[in-house]
Amino acid sequence: MVLKRNVLALALASAGLCFSLGVHATPADNNANPGSASVSSNAPAPDQQSIDTQSQTTTQTTTVPSDNTAPKKANEKAELAKSLDTITVTGYSKSAETAVDIQRYADTIQNVVTAADIGGLPDQSIADALTRLPGVTAERIGGQASQINCNGLSGNFIQTTLDGRVQPSTSGTNYIQFDEYPSELINQATVYKSQQANLIEGGVGCSIAMKTANPLDAKQEQTVNVDMRGSFNNQANDVYGTNTQGYRFSAAWQGKFLNDTLGVGLGFARMQQPHVSEQFVGEAFDGLQTINSSGQQAYPSQGVQVQQNGGSEQRNGYLATLVWRPNDNLQLGANGFFSQYNDGSFGRGFRGQLFDQGQAQITNPVLLPNGAVVGGTVTSNATPDNFGLETTADNYTTNSSVFSGGLNAKWNSGPWTVVADASMSRAVSSEINVDTTADPYNGLGTATPSLMSQSLTYGLNGLNVGTLTVPNPGIYTNLGDMALSRYGVYPYVYHDVDKGLRLETTYELSSNPVFSAIEGGVYINNHTYNADRSAYVYGSEWGDAKTTPLALNSSDAVTTCWSGNFGGFPCFLALNGPAILAANGVTNTTPLKSWANNWTYIQSGQVDVKSRDAYLMGDIDTNLFDHSVTGNIGVRVVRTSQYSSGLQEVDNNEGVPITDQTGVTSSDYMPVNQGKSYTDVLPSINLTFHFDDANQLRFSAAQVMAPPPISSLLAGHGAWEANGQYNLWSNTSPLLDPMYANQFDLSFEHYFDQSSGAFTAHVYTKHIESFVEQIQYNDFNFAGAGITVPIDPTTGKPYLNGEYQTSYNDTQGGTVHGMDVYYTKTHFLPGVWSGLGVSAGVSLDQSAVKTESTLSGPPQNQGLPGLSKKSATAALFYDNGTFSAQLSGNYRSSFVSDSQMSVNNQIVYFAPETVFDLQTAYNFTKHVSILLQFLNLTNQPTRTYFGNTQQTGTIQYFGMTTYLGFKINL
Repeated sequence: MVLKRNVLALALASAGLCFSLGVHATPADNNANPGSASVSSNAPAPDQQSIDTQSQTTTQTTTVPSDNTAPKKANEKAELAKSLDTITVTGYSKSAETAVDIQRYADTIQNVVTAADIGGLPDQSIADALTRLPGVTAERIGGQASQINCNGLSGNFIQTTLDGRVQPSTSGTNYIQFDEYPSELINQATVYKSQQANLIEGGVGCSIAMKTANPLDAKQEQTVNVDMRGSFNNQANDVYGTNTQGYRFSAAWQGKFLNDTLGVGLGFARMQQPHVSEQFVGEAFDGLQTINSSGQQAYPSQGVQVQQNGGSEQRNGYLATLVWRPNDNLQLGANGFFSQYNDGSFGRGFRGQLFDQGQAQITNPVLLPNGAVVGGTVTSNATPDNFGLETTADNYTTNSSVFSGGLNAKWNSGPWTVVADASMSRAVSSEINVDTTADPYNGLGTATPSLMSQSLTYGLNGLNVGTLTVPNPGIYTNLGDMALSRYGVYPYVYHDVDKGLRLETTYELSSNPVFSAIEGGVYINNHTYNADRSAYVYGSEWGDAKTTPLALNSSDAVTTCWSGNFGGFPCFLALNGPAILAANGVTNTTPLKSWANNWTYIQSGQVDVKSRDAYLMGDIDTNLFDHSVTGNIGVRVVRTSQYSSGLQEVDNNEGVPITDQTGVTSSDYMPVNQGKSYTDVLPSINLTFHFDDANQLRFSAAQVMAPPPISSLLAGHGAWEANGQYNLWSNTSPLLDPMYANQFDLSFEHYFDQSSGAFTAHVYTKHIESFVEQIQYNDFNFAGAGITVPIDPTTGKPYLNGEYQTSYNDTQGGTVHGMDVYYTKTHFLPGVWSGLGVSAGVSLDQSAVKTESTLSGPPQNQGLPGLSKKSATAALFYDNGTFSAQLSGNYRSSFVSDSQMSVNNQIVYFAPETVFDLQTAYNFTKHVSILLQFLNLTNQPTRTYFGNTQQTGTIQYFGMTTYLGFKINL
C-alpha cells in the first residue's frame, strides 16, 4: 500500500505541475481555513471553538478558530489538539499561537491575523494589522494605512472578501481602501499567498479574506464589550480649522439562546479624529524648453504648492449576525456589515503654477545634472501673463460607505456537506473636489481690475520641505489686494455593486489512498460600476477676460500663518469659498453635466461585468516515502462578459439629439455599448510534504488572473478633428483583457513545540503576461476596432484615421519574484518573562518590469507600482494577564504608486519609510482595563519624488496620535 501511495502521489504531483502550466488560472478569496471559499464566518464547527473577538485580556486556554470547511483530516485534528491543550496563554501570545496553528494546518501558503491581534488593542483599521504580516505593505493615504500591496504588486492585483463575499471598492477602481474596515469588527484576516480552485479569481498578488465572529462559537452565553478612548494629535494645532482631539468608541454584544441553537451578535465602532497633514508639493517636470529671455534650455517644474490640509474624519461601523443551528446537520445564518466614512478634508495655502511653457521667466535657475530646474526666481511674463502665486482653498471632502451582507446555509450529513450563500455588497464614494483660488489684483473695486505681476523664489530640498519666499508677502493677507478669481466644483462619484450566489458541495472519501475529499461548486456574480462626473465653475484663473474677481472680507478670509517645519512660508488667507460667493450674491453652485464641459459626459458611464464560475477540486491526503502529503489539485473555469455604456463624440451633428443638465441640446454625441466575452480555465495544485510533526515543505503552482481596473473599462470617448483626421481620447477601453499570470510558490515551515511559534521561508515567482497601460496610437484603424468614424463634411467621406488615446494590454508582461522570511516565538523565557514574545519578517521583491515616464523631465524608466525591493516588520510584545504591551515597526523601501498628491494623480516614487506604534494595557480586573497607545510614534512623513530624489514630489507630515482609554468585558 505504501508503494502504491508513493507512485500515485508522484504521478499526481507531476501531472498537477504540468497541468498548471497549460491554460489560465485562478485566485481570490475564502475564509480562514482553505476548503470552501463560499462558507461565511457563520458556518458551524462542532469540534472547535472560535475566538471571542473582545476577550483577549483574560486568561484562557488557546482554542482553534471555527473551521468553515469540511471536517479536518483525523491526523491533523489529533496533532492540533495535542499542541493546544497543554498551555494557557493570553492576549498577544494567544493571537500569535492561534495564527500559527491556522497557518500550520492549512492547505495553502498563508499568513493570519487573529482577533486578539486586531481587537485586543485595536489598530486604526484592519489595514494596520495586515501590515504586520510578511510580504504585506500599505500605502499611507492621509496618514494612515489604506491601500494594501502584496508580494510586490499593487491593490489592483488583490482579491478581497468579507465572510467569503467579494468586497466592492470606494477607490473608483479595483483596489480596496482597507481603512473603511474598523478593526474592532473583524475577527480574523487571512492572506492567501498561493491559490486553489475554490478561491474566487482575482488574487494575483494575494487574496485577503476577512471574517467576522460567529456568536454560537462564543465561550459564554452572553458577552458585552465596551471600549472607549480619547485621542490627541500633536500636529493638529499647526493646521487651520483642525481640532487636536478625537475619540474611538466600540461596543459589541453576543448572545446564545434556545439551548445554544440561536446566536445573535451586534457590534458598533466609531472613530472621530482630526484630519491632519502639512504638505510641500513639487509638481511634475515638463519637457525641454526655453526658461528665460537668455534662451537657456532646461526642464522646468510645472509649479510648487504648500498647504495645510485639515478637517475631521468620522467612521461608523455596524455589524449584525444571526445564526440558527437547530441540529448538528443544519445551520442557517444572516449577517450584515456597514461602514460609513466621512472625511472632511480642506487644503489651504499657496499654489505657484505655470512655471513652464513660456508662461514665466525663471532666472538664477538651480539645475540638476539631468537639466531639471529645482529652484530659482520665477516672475510674470509680459505675454502671456498666466504665471501667478495663488491662494488656494481646496475641498477634498469625501463621503463613502460600504455594505456587505447576505444569507448563508450549510447542511451536512455523513460524507456530504452542502453550502449555499447569497450576497450583495455595495460601495458608494462621493468626493466634492472643490478648487478655490484667490489672486492679488490692481484696481479692485474699479471696472477694470487686473492681475498683479508677481514673483517668487523657490527651492526644492529633495526629501525635505523646500523653500518659497516672495518679495511682498503683505499683499497675500491684505483684503484690499486679494480677491476670489475662481471657484470650481468637480465631483467624483462612484457606485460599485456586487451580487453573488455561491453553491458548493464536498464529499468526504473514507478509504481513498490519495484523496480525502472531492469538492465542487458554482459561483454567479454580477458586478455593476458607475462613474458620475459633473462640474460647476465660477470665474477663471490667471486674470483673463472672463474673470470677475469677488471681494473678500475678514469673516470669509482669515489670516493664517505657519509653524514648525513649515514656519518659513508666507502667511496666507484661509478662504471660505461658499461664503465668499454667497456674500457676492452667487448661491446656485450645483455641479451639472454639460456640453460646455463635455468631459463630464465622456468620463461618466456604466460598466457591467458578469462572471459564471465552476470549479472541481480534490483534497489530497496520502503518503510519499513514509511521509504524509496533503494539499489539493483542481481547476476553476470562468466565463466573463464585460460591457460598458457611454457616449462617443462624433461632432458635425453626426450623433443623436441629447439635452444636457443645463438645458442645451447637442447632436454631436452618440450612445455606445461596447465590450467582449471570454472564457478562462485556471488550474492549480497545492502540495505539503510533512517531514515530521514540526517541519513541512509546501509547493504551489497555479495560473491566476486579475481583472482589468474597472475604471479602465469605461466606453466614453471624446473627439477632435484636425487635418481631415478623426481623433479620440479617453484612456479607457471596454475591450481590455484580464492580467494573467503563472505563479509558483515554495515554502519551508518549522513549528515550535506547543504552538509557541514558527519559522517560515517563502519564495515565489509570478510571470504576468500583460499589464494594463495607457497608450497613444497614431493612424489607428477605428473601423477595424468597431468604433464609428463620422463623415467629414468637406469630403463627404469618413474622416481619415487619426490619434487614439486609450488603454491596452501590453504584450511584454514581466516577472515578479521574491522571498519572505518570518519568525514568531512566544514563551521562550522562564518565569515572569514567559509572557514575552517576538515576531519579525523580512521580504525581498524584484521585477524587471519598467514603464517610461516623462514626469521628471528627461524620460526615465519607472518600476512596477506597488513593489518595494525591501520591506520588514517586527514586534516585541509582552502579556502576563495583567499588563500587556506591544512595540511594532514596519519598514518599506522606495516604491512606485499613483497616489502622488497634486492637481492630478501622478505615478511617482515614494521614499523609504519606517513607522512605529506602541500599545499598552493594564487589567485592573478580568473585566476592566485601561490602555495607552502611540501611533506614528516618530511622526514619519510620506515623501515622494520624480525618479531623482532631488526632484521633490510631496512631503507630508501627519503628526503622532496618542490614545488613552478604558475597556470593559462582561
